[in-house]
Amino acid sequence: MEAEKTEEESSPIILVVDDDDDIRNILYYGITASGYQCYTSESAEDALTYLSSEPIEVVITDVQMIGMSGIDLCREIKTNYDADVIIITGLVNNFAYEEILAQGASDFIEKPIRLAEIVARLKRVLNERRIRDQLKDAARELSSNVTRFQNALEGFVQAIALAVEMRDPYTAGHQIRVADLACAIAEKMGLKEDMIYGLRMASVIHDLGKITIPGEILCKPGKLSEPEYQMVKTHAQLGFDILSKIDFPWPVAEIVLQHHERLDGSGYPRGLSGESIRIEARILSVSDVFETIGSHRPYRPSLGLKKAISELTDNCGTLYDKEVVAACIELLENENFQYKNPKGASAFVTTQMQSL
Repeated sequence: MEAEKTEEESSPIILVVDDDDDIRNILYYGITASGYQCYTSESAEDALTYLSSEPIEVVITDVQMIGMSGIDLCREIKTNYDADVIIITGLVNNFAYEEILAQGASDFIEKPIRLAEIVARLKRVLNERRIRDQLKDAARELSSNVTRFQNALEGFVQAIALAVEMRDPYTAGHQIRVADLACAIAEKMGLKEDMIYGLRMASVIHDLGKITIPGEILCKPGKLSEPEYQMVKTHAQLGFDILSKIDFPWPVAEIVLQHHERLDGSGYPRGLSGESIRIEARILSVSDVFETIGSHRPYRPSLGLKKAISELTDNCGTLYDKEVVAACIELLENENFQYKNPKGASAFVTTQMQSL
């Protein structure tokens, strides 16, 4: 039996499933009188046909019917359709309320039924359904906003990285390569995804402070004088000073500040040691040292892969975190780690380093 189209198109559609004609008719008239559209089915199999073709919101079904039971129908609905289920049954001794709800039903009503109670329960289920839909819509909107925020933030960070590289063309791509290796190390060490994301943000702009260093010092082909070297060392603090004014969701400024600290306290700018150095900064320092040694600089050619690895292993546990170094070496020697350049192409780190 199909409801007369006297309600608005947006009115919820309810499906009643029962092999008792009298119960179907009573529920049909009670539901339509309450302002809802209603269909009826005498079997679960017939109900599935309606569910496949109509936007049914709530199914009210008996348990014991010829063919598929109401419990099996409930399982099928919760697996394949977006509809709530209200179970009605006279077999109260065979089913516990908790067991019925565990099958995915939204409510459980004992026979003999009272029409007023059925309608009241139906309204409650529909109201809860509306609330769930509103929460889903809000979650989708929030997710969309977060995605837009992340895209904007990544674009901002990339712009900063480009500005740094324009000041120091000899190290073009250095920050991106450092970020690739740092995130691979962090992933291997089992850091949480959110921490790895923050580490990437910091790694991509870890040399931001160099934007304040005179270009003739950054690009000087010879050895730096002591005053020049001391000036270059200020870049970690200067990067922190700039980034600390931005309310990142991650400790980006702190990671940038600490990426030249060393386990034994010999680093800069604050002489931090051991666990007082953030794990992200310990990872970034290893990645930064490795990439720097393996890359060309204005004052020297690349020192190569062996020298870069030797620096890490010789100072493991004194300057660099043992676990971080172990993860880095494992990636380089046994897992064919790849750098990804800004255009998305990749090159095996071993091939790249040996060719420099």
